[in-house]
Amino acid sequence: MISLRLDPADLVRVRFVDRMHPVGNAILACQALRDPALAAVMPELADRGEGVAAATGALRHLLPAQGFLPDFLTPYYGLDSVEAGIEAIRATPRQRIRDELTEAYANLPATPWRRRFATADRDALDMLTMSLRRYFDAVLAPDWSSLTLSHRSWVAQAAQTYALSGVDTLFTTLHPAIRWRPPVLEIDSWWSGDVQGTGKGVLLVPTPFAGPLPRVLVEPGQPVLLVYPALALAPTGANPSGDDPLARLLGGTRAAVLRRIGEPGRHTTTTLGRHAGISLSSASEHASALRASGLVHSDRVGGSIVHTLTPLGIHLLAQNGSPRTEPAGPIRRIRPVDPVPTPGRS
Repeated sequence: MISLRLDPADLVRVRFVDRMHPVGNAILACQALRDPALAAVMPELADRGEGVAAATGALRHLLPAQGFLPDFLTPYYGLDSVEAGIEAIRATPRQRIRDELTEAYANLPATPWRRRFATADRDALDMLTMSLRRYFDAVLAPDWSSLTLSHRSWVAQAAQTYALSGVDTLFTTLHPAIRWRPPVLEIDSWWSGDVQGTGKGVLLVPTPFAGPLPRVLVEPGQPVLLVYPALALAPTGANPSGDDPLARLLGGTRAAVLRRIGEPGRHTTTTLGRHAGISLSSASEHASALRASGLVHSDRVGGSIVHTLTPLGIHLLAQNGSPRTEPAGPIRRIRPVDPVPTPGRS
């Protein structure tokens, strides 16, 4: 168990990560979906992972199959895209890579590629990042919009709890493996220790790919990163009949533009037009209509207009899901997995 002691400077800076981390979640998913218990409640994603197992073999081999992950593989930075996350990993100092992989591989069979990775060999790192790109594209990218909306729904619900009941209730309702005994946050995790907060706050990261236990990252000068399992929907098609209520409400193109704005990244009028296959003037017209309806907020950044969702836009997308182009199957709910006894670092 981790005992995390928080001081007032931490407690006034409790916040949620504003969006899902593409690379961080790909790393977590690659490990989590090898657990039969977790794969059973996310079967579509697990099947995709098995379908690309040969192409992503380096990632599966170089990551521990369960438990403790090297901290440098879950970076604070690189939220905007897979490439940004990979660059954050590649910027890790070589000594840190060596130290953390030596610990992570302590109880694993030694192999030539694990030895090379543990020495911060650049070829091994290239193999891992290449597999990581393929894994994200094949397993998470098809449902990334829906996963993003789920994340916003979790944050909105937790924000309401925080606003109405305060930090005490927020901490005690995050997950059964997290307990608040002021001023100590007790967390059943893959390692144990008494840890002092950094004074920079706590950054809460809900994800269905955390595995059965929360994960904690503490670095000086950074907020404590608390990654915990979250209940979510694993979408396999939002509307089995092929009907799209959002398109009926807004029109197909405008619904596509709204959904695009809800995805990770920087969305300008130009990129919206390119994605929807419409002219710049049409993209501007759709964005203006969405803005006038209170669904989108637009800001001028340099020479571009950048569009983001308003809370109303987030809510509308969360209620209507994301349509899929392939045949739809039943919606399956990802069930929370009961915590297992802490095995220590592995």
